[in-house]
Amino acid sequence: MWPTFDNGDEPKAQRKMLADRLARETGISEEEAERLIQLIGTDWNSLRREARFLKGRHEDGAAST
Repeated sequence: MWPTFDNGDEPKAQRKMLADRLARETGISEEEAERLIQLIGTDWNSLRREARFLKGRHEDGAAST
């Protein structure tokens, strides 16, 4: 068996995939999704809840301008 080395790329790739999915499913930008992951972590239910809240704030702001 070969030893494994963690160079940090795998967690980054997983967070990127999670951010892509969150952005696609909730309508927020990938940058916003990445920021939410940094702030909240990777709990999917929490991320979706906050993304929906964030998306609602964007839509309310656009309607009031």
